[in-house]
Amino acid sequence: MDIKEQLKDIKTQLRLSMNGAVSQSMREKGLVYKLNFGVELPRIKSIAAGYEKDHALAQALWKEEIRECKIMAGLLQPVDSFLPEIADIWVEDIRNIEIAELTCMNLFQNLPYAPAKSFHWIADEREYVQVCGFLTIARLLMKKGDMNERVENEFLDQAVTAFLSGSYHVRNAAMAAIRRFMHYNEENAFQVCRRVEAMETSLQEAEQLLYKLVKEELD
Repeated sequence: MDIKEQLKDIKTQLRLSMNGAVSQSMREKGLVYKLNFGVELPRIKSIAAGYEKDHALAQALWKEEIRECKIMAGLLQPVDSFLPEIADIWVEDIRNIEIAELTCMNLFQNLPYAPAKSFHWIADEREYVQVCGFLTIARLLMKKGDMNERVENEFLDQAVTAFLSGSYHVRNAAMAAIRRFMHYNEENAFQVCRRVEAMETSLQEAEQLLYKLVKEELD
C-alpha cells in the first residue's frame, strides 16, 4: 500500500474502534481535539503494530488533526530520519498535555540529540515547547541520571524558574524533571534542597509549594 492507502486503512480501523464515552470524558477534562475517536491507548498501539516504522507515513499521520493519528505518528516515526528541525515543527504543533506526554515517551526521549534539544525547548517561552522540554529531560533522567555540573546548574535554574512562574502544565513537567533529578543520588537531592531551603518561610505561594513538594520527595 502507498501512504495514502495506509492512511485510509488506519482511519478505517480507528473509526471501527471509536469510543464516544471516552471522547466525551476527555473533552470534559479539557483535552480538546479537532477530531477525537476516543480510541484507548492499547488499541492505538495494536493498530500501529501492524505497520512498519516509516518516515513518510508518520509525517502524514502527524499532519492529520486527529488525536489517534498524532499518537500513532510518534509510534511510527523512525529516529534516524527525524531531524532536529522536524522535531521543532512537531513541538510547535503540540496543543495539549496528552500528546506532549505520549510523544516525549514514544519518540523524543529516544532521539540522539534529545539532551541538547530538550534544553533548547525549556528555554522557550511557549507553554507546550517548555512542557516537552521538561518531560523529555525527565525521561532522560530515568535512563541516565547524571549531568555535568554546568548542565546541572542550568537545568535547576530553568526548572525552578519554570515551576515558580509557569502555567499548570509547565509547573508539573518541571517538577517531574526535578523529581527524577533528585532520585538519581543523594548529592542531587541535596542540591535541590539547597536551592529551595529559603522558600520554607516565603510569602509566595508558589515558593512554599515547591519547598513542600521537594520535602515530600525526601520523606
